[in-house]
Amino acid sequence: MDGMTKIQKNMNSSLAVLQTRFLMLGVSLIALSQQIFGADKRPNVLLILSDDHSAPYLGCYGNPDLKTPNLDKLANEGVLFTRAYVTAPQSVPSRASLMTGRSVVDVDMLRFTAPLDKQFITFPELLRKQGYYTGLCGRSYHLDGDGNTSGSSYKYLVDYKLMTFSSRFDYVHTGNDDETISQFEEFLNQPRGNKPFFMQAGFNDPHRSFTAPEYEPNPDSLTIPSGMPDTKLLRKDLSGHYGEIQRLDLRIGKLLNVLKKKAILDNTIIIFMGDNGAALLRGKGTLYEHGIHVPLIMRFPKTIKAGTTTDALISGEDIGPTVLDMVRIKPDPKMTGKSFFSVIEGDKKDIREYAFAVRGTHASILPGSSVSFDLSRCVISKKFKFIYNPMFNLPYCPVDFESEDFWKELVQLNKDKKLPERFSQTYMFSSQRPMFELYDLENDPNEFINLSGKKEFEHQEKTMKTELLKWMILNRDVVPLPITTN
Repeated sequence: MDGMTKIQKNMNSSLAVLQTRFLMLGVSLIALSQQIFGADKRPNVLLILSDDHSAPYLGCYGNPDLKTPNLDKLANEGVLFTRAYVTAPQSVPSRASLMTGRSVVDVDMLRFTAPLDKQFITFPELLRKQGYYTGLCGRSYHLDGDGNTSGSSYKYLVDYKLMTFSSRFDYVHTGNDDETISQFEEFLNQPRGNKPFFMQAGFNDPHRSFTAPEYEPNPDSLTIPSGMPDTKLLRKDLSGHYGEIQRLDLRIGKLLNVLKKKAILDNTIIIFMGDNGAALLRGKGTLYEHGIHVPLIMRFPKTIKAGTTTDALISGEDIGPTVLDMVRIKPDPKMTGKSFFSVIEGDKKDIREYAFAVRGTHASILPGSSVSFDLSRCVISKKFKFIYNPMFNLPYCPVDFESEDFWKELVQLNKDKKLPERFSQTYMFSSQRPMFELYDLENDPNEFINLSGKKEFEHQEKTMKTELLKWMILNRDVVPLPITTN
């Protein structure tokens, strides 16, 4: 045997030993988790996502016109978060953060039609490695490209094997909202042995267009949110939105009944969340509250005290690390999200001082307005929000409702100077936006009064700008920084 053959043999032997040790380590981690929770009793995880859904549009958030008994019950039996923010006001980038526990910029998902690259590990993959059976069902999960098989980019997604989710999960199916429930039942009936499961169940509601007239409340009886002008057409539109939320609640009740029938409800960590803000005024596509502030509810009676409410600042990138923490699995070291498990357990200490959100491209249309392309960034603290608009010369343009009658009426009312001043002075109707916006969310939750440039808030604005600059540098953001550094 020559020297090179001996070296190769020793290397092969060493690799075999390492592989055995890694396998034993994986088995030992699973065994440890089973020891903590009891044999075969590791908790299941059900992540339920609604589409285009802002806080506070649920009964449990205090909305008097919404009847959402199933989600209200979920909140009464678990914890309701009043300060949950997604990392982007659009489905694709927001869901990328939810899945990876990382910022939108960090995982290269600023382009709406981009597939999530295989180098970016999702938290369900970590669950799967530790013995979980994992799945996606219902509404499109949005992370394998735009899903248009006849589109010009689809060929390249196939040729270069860029669609990866069928190999990341054990079960991947999409469908309409009724199929979400049947697919979940099918998933649970798969031969998975005694493995616990993770499932992301997606619903289309309350995404436009509104198609649930039988669930709509009387428009004339609605209490119009203080951030919206009261017109007959807006009432009708808002009623359509509420109808979809009330239909969503009914379907979520059916989804939870599947768990009840299988007697696994109380051993399942249930998370309900909006994937981004609603397509309402200054909502979806913007970094205002209606764009990124979403409902978040969690239920797990073994850990979460029933009827809990918290105002802890939560980011969408915190969901994955928290789930992993709850089932005693280490997160990927590249995850920047923070576990809020301690908050769930009753710790009053804040897990984060700031949350961040970004805007990029939207859908697959050419960049003719801020609907299709914008590069705004924001940072949120306990009390303030700072928005940076590098493309300030682009005026506000609504996402998904530019052609709706209620919006056209508002534009005309503003031209005729018949709109209340607090609305006409917002940037909805301006030819351009300011580069910087600063809002006191505590005293001005509707973000009507821009405090940027005001001397008494100079220190606060500088602090928020500096935090955003630091975040952009650490995330290698390509957008120009908000502070001149020379």
